[in-house]
Amino acid sequence: MEFTARQIADFIQGKIEGDENVTVNTFAKIEEGIPNAISFLSNPKYTHYIYETKSSIVLVNEDVILEKPVTATLIRVKNAYECIAKLLQLYQASLPRKKEISKLASVSSTAKIGNNCYIGAFAYIGDNVIIGDDTQIYPHAVIDDGVKIGNKCIIYPNVTIYKDCKLGNNVTIHAGSVIGADGFGFAPNAEGYDKIPQIGIVVIEDNVEIGANSCVDRSTMGTTTIHKGVKLDNLVQIAHNVEVGENTVMSAQTGVAGSTKIGQWCMFGGQVGISGHITIGDRTFLGAQSGVPGNIKGNVTLIGTPPTDPKLYFKSIAISRKLPELYKQLNELQKQVDELRTLNNKE
Repeated sequence: MEFTARQIADFIQGKIEGDENVTVNTFAKIEEGIPNAISFLSNPKYTHYIYETKSSIVLVNEDVILEKPVTATLIRVKNAYECIAKLLQLYQASLPRKKEISKLASVSSTAKIGNNCYIGAFAYIGDNVIIGDDTQIYPHAVIDDGVKIGNKCIIYPNVTIYKDCKLGNNVTIHAGSVIGADGFGFAPNAEGYDKIPQIGIVVIEDNVEIGANSCVDRSTMGTTTIHKGVKLDNLVQIAHNVEVGENTVMSAQTGVAGSTKIGQWCMFGGQVGISGHITIGDRTFLGAQSGVPGNIKGNVTLIGTPPTDPKLYFKSIAISRKLPELYKQLNELQKQVDELRTLNNKE
């Protein structure tokens, strides 16, 4: 499909600079631009590419000041990054969707499959499963007994959803993820460990996306809950009885221990580790590799272990690099003090 600069500008409410009739039919990074492609510029580090890109259209922020003419048609918008996201969503929605149930899929006779669903080869759909309209289940996915999946969900290959878990509408789970495996519950005894049965479920609300090879464990009792709008990166671990608030995002390799409550609109960088049975307030921003041992009230940006104000954290890092030199100076001062004491004792 082709779109003109005028059609795109009308859709994203932008202002055109250049040929409003130029057309595009694909996307490209600004540094890899090709004719008939649309690119975007939101990071100032990439500004120099706009003068040489071969893309036909480039989205730029309203406040971008260019030092010389460009050949591409520009569309100025308030936020180029948000606008390219909207265009990519529009493009993806226009792609054809599979709607057949493969003869090689195993679908229980008691399962209820909605309209316009796709179930790929070697997918397994268990007893009493309910799948909503327009949902896609890719090959080798396992949907265990009693699972409920809403409308317009995408379950990619090799995803496993354990018994009785519930997914809302427009949920995307990427390849290899596991929803509803047992929480890590063991009671020590004289001979080893007794397993604590995990009899709860996982509830995932609307508009959640979970990256590849992530795990959300079922609760010991009750639910592990991922509220609406949450986005989890690849390789994220959510333990049993955790509750993740609306629109919170977590980067890769973040781990949340059991029974922790996380607020709304939080952002966690990569490899953040959060201990169990604590509460993290709304709009908490944690830098990569932060370790959280206790409660956080919220509305704060922190980094490190334990989490610290970023300015103090980086000051302490700068000081720690001088510790060998300071240690040497301290030893020298101690020697001088000892010598003075010896002289005073002799006198």
